[in-house]
Amino acid sequence: MPANPFFTCLKPFEADFRQGTALLMYHKLGRPPRGTKIKGLYVAADLFAQQVSELQAAGFVSALPAAVFQPVDPAKPRVVFTFDDGFVSVLELGLAPLAQAGFQAIQYLVADRLGGVNEWDAHKGEPLQPLMDEKQVRDWLAAGHAIGAHTLTHPHLTRIPLAQAREEIVASKKKLEDRFGRAIEHFCYPYGDCNAAIKDLVAEAGYQTGCTTEMGINLPSAAPLGLKRYMARHQSLSLKTLLARLTGR
Repeated sequence: MPANPFFTCLKPFEADFRQGTALLMYHKLGRPPRGTKIKGLYVAADLFAQQVSELQAAGFVSALPAAVFQPVDPAKPRVVFTFDDGFVSVLELGLAPLAQAGFQAIQYLVADRLGGVNEWDAHKGEPLQPLMDEKQVRDWLAAGHAIGAHTLTHPHLTRIPLAQAREEIVASKKKLEDRFGRAIEHFCYPYGDCNAAIKDLVAEAGYQTGCTTEMGINLPSAAPLGLKRYMARHQSLSLKTLLARLTGR
């Protein structure tokens, strides 16, 4: 594992990435606005374009999360671009680099907050950023990208009653399927917060995969509802500090 746990450029990670399927975790693209506390959730547009270009030049191909379970080809390794929450900045700044490389990505949407803002960050004093509305999600899909579910309202799933967690997991899938007319097969746990009971609910809802915030490469034998990801970001905080802020623990 590289000394720097955050994915900023390919070289320190390339050997690991060729061993399985690497899922890259992003949130917002662009420069963090004044007053931002968790700057690591932003990746500058030029850095994102550089990361995409490096992966393409090294022979990587993009995929969706279910590709994890396919045989590994080190000569044609797979990478999955995952974006949590559905921020407008990803649509505005991410489409061009992805299109240039011929890469596909997936956005995990908070189903009851389309067209709103990341209100779950308000108590942290974070500047609120716009989330894609229905038209923008359709633009994202029309560009060849995918969507998954990130619950209805972005709660810590292990901190609410199990019945409420079930509603967050099941209803977000149904709402997105009804609204956009396509199967929603992939789930992402807000804050990476999950346990065996939550994973059981995700399985019962019919999702194929579930993304965590745990770092590491995914082999074909990976647990489908516990996929690991590498956080893409500039390094300015320690991993321990960043994860504490991201998970609220």
